[in-house]
Amino acid sequence: MNTINPASAGSDAPSAPAVAVRTWTERVDEGRFAGKTVIVTGAGSGIGRATASRVAREGGRVVAVDVSQARLDAFAADHPGADILPLVADITDDADIARILEAAGDTVDGLANIAGIMDDMTPVGEVTDAVWQRVFRVNVEGTMKLMRAVIPGMLAQGAGSIVNTASEAALRGSAAGAAYTASKHAVAGLTKSSAFMYGPSGIRVNAVAPGPTITNIEASFASPLGAQRVQAAMAVMPTPVEADALAASITFLLSDDGVNINGVILPSDGGWSAA
Repeated sequence: MNTINPASAGSDAPSAPAVAVRTWTERVDEGRFAGKTVIVTGAGSGIGRATASRVAREGGRVVAVDVSQARLDAFAADHPGADILPLVADITDDADIARILEAAGDTVDGLANIAGIMDDMTPVGEVTDAVWQRVFRVNVEGTMKLMRAVIPGMLAQGAGSIVNTASEAALRGSAAGAAYTASKHAVAGLTKSSAFMYGPSGIRVNAVAPGPTITNIEASFASPLGAQRVQAAMAVMPTPVEADALAASITFLLSDDGVNINGVILPSDGGWSAA
């Protein structure tokens, strides 16, 4: 096999002039969610807040769910006149799930399962029961409970769109610890199974796999091995983006624009998954 020395290849060729990369600007599609009720979890901050904002600004009725009243109040205050119902609830609690469904009313057109937590980057040989159970309770059980709650109504109306939040950790083993990685692989499986089961009934179920995103979730490293391995893998990580960029991907799948997309785990990661 022929090889090329990158130090000498093309050394006589003139270098290309630097071109400034164009920045992305959010373009709101007014009316895209008009007449639709969408439940968004984690709506008080980060990707959840950006998604709830996008749906509300595009005419949707948003049931904004979060564990923080203060964050929800701030979100609602930033969107005067929008049809937003802030609701403090724990997605792992059955009584709170019932409250969310009651608040949404008879018709739920969309569900954006965005609430989630990170682990402490521990490999399986070091992960504690407490970390494992907490991560799975929020990331997997909470996601499943809300899906289970909205499916009957969507079946009755013959339509619905669910978007779950997976992660780069659903696509690779080098993005987080054992608990978070396993939980997001579980979300991917839950998404695909549900898409297969309910697709013929008019329900689309997809997931977005975010890459580096600027949110209030901070990574902690409780394991020297975990820190060494994960931080080494982050060398090829793209520059983090604002949460608005993830909201664009999520609302695309959530809306009728994603009409022919079902069972997809969409990397929204700036190309990290291609590295």
